[in-house]
Amino acid sequence: MFTQRTPRVVAARRLQRRRDRDATGRFLAEGPQAVREALRASRVRELFATGAAFERYPELTRDATPVTEDALASLAGTVQPQGLVAVCEAADVPLDRAVARTPRLTAVLAEIRDPGNAGTVLRTADAAGAAAVVFAGDAVDPYNGKCVRASAGSLFHVDVVRERDPHAVVAALRGAGVRILAATGYGDADLDDLADAGELAAPTAWLFGSEAHGLPDDLLAAADRRVRVPIHGAAESLNLAAAAAVCLYSSARAQRSSR
Repeated sequence: MFTQRTPRVVAARRLQRRRDRDATGRFLAEGPQAVREALRASRVRELFATGAAFERYPELTRDATPVTEDALASLAGTVQPQGLVAVCEAADVPLDRAVARTPRLTAVLAEIRDPGNAGTVLRTADAAGAAAVVFAGDAVDPYNGKCVRASAGSLFHVDVVRERDPHAVVAALRGAGVRILAATGYGDADLDDLADAGELAAPTAWLFGSEAHGLPDDLLAAADRRVRVPIHGAAESLNLAAAAAVCLYSSARAQRSSR
């Protein structure tokens, strides 16, 4: 049984650092849900499991490597790990390839640095039917452990694109006939009004900025519309994940109705 000092465990533990993830093109996925989706996507290169995990998840652990509880804990990013950690292959999709598919719904995470928020928006985008999620500018690493956990396996369902230049993302999507909508609390267009007018049915990319600072002015100016989610009660605002869910599902519903 492998321990914390076993070379393969030591090598896997290095993937907790971004520089090692970038150098190897691999990352860690923790827990049964993430491991299940990684296996379905044929992205698992090595799977570590405790004795308890072998008993609890026999369908996932047929080819797993047994490790001690301490070794598993050293690989996990949670206080109470669930006994499974996989070394997975990253599979970024180039921007031009993702755009060539003319996705009907795309989420662009511009300068979002909080991994929990990014992973939650990625999960929401997947649930709403988005084909691609773009991490643009100085955004968080999508393979950060917290981001992977927050995505709950959705990281393996959508095209994940990383592009340093947010304006290149906007230009590529617009060139493919995709409408660019920027989500902002100060937008001049109301989301409900756009939905009522039938303006959400076209292929759409939503731009989302960080919860603390929102979208930069130049990206707001580059969008076709700047859209606010209406607040019908007394709340000051919605957090990023909630606003993204409202926007993405509004588009998904409009697109479904149009078909």
